[in-house]
Amino acid sequence: MILYAAEKGKFTEFADAVKRKSGEKCNIYVNITNKCNCSCVFCLRSLKKMQEEHSLWLKEEPTIEKIRQAFASINRADVNEVVFCGFGEPTMRMEILLDSLRCVRTMWPEKKIRLNTNGLSSLYYEKNTAPLFKNLLDVISISLNASNAQEYHSVTRTQLGTGAYEAMLNFAAECMRYIPEVVMTIVDSIGAEEIEACKKICRERGLKLRIRPYEAD
Repeated sequence: MILYAAEKGKFTEFADAVKRKSGEKCNIYVNITNKCNCSCVFCLRSLKKMQEEHSLWLKEEPTIEKIRQAFASINRADVNEVVFCGFGEPTMRMEILLDSLRCVRTMWPEKKIRLNTNGLSSLYYEKNTAPLFKNLLDVISISLNASNAQEYHSVTRTQLGTGAYEAMLNFAAECMRYIPEVVMTIVDSIGAEEIEACKKICRERGLKLRIRPYEAD
């Protein structure tokens, strides 16, 4: 499933969701990869059986041509916001991601475009990737996950090492130079003390924080 909608924690083909909504606009979510450089303890990716049975698990990762075709089949009037996220980490297919963003920007210049990411692309590619998103994104949402490097690593179990936490925060700071809105996110299940610590980090760095409800499935 490349283009989908999210309804109360369930994922369906975007076209099917629009039919049920009787013309109401929906956010359209874009799924381009199964790959991820984290293995978060709360993620369904951690369960192999669930991966293969999950509706977002791609049997074959789409080419840019298939992604363009998918967008061309959608009525733009049904679309509210375009969100790149999916089952994997979108930046793991950086060139496909950038081509897809350009495609949407060209086809639907009036639509708001958001990227949900773990914020580790600069560390992964060993270069500053924030400038790549200039003029392509309106919003970038970065998973903060924790208030310190040790807790972050225990939660994300990233393959990129203990320096990942600081790299993620540095990436967020860089994004503020190129993207109109940068939002850090945490889930409400991490506890009041940890939430307050995350708020403090974001205040000190001038970053916006969004606390979102944890959805187990």
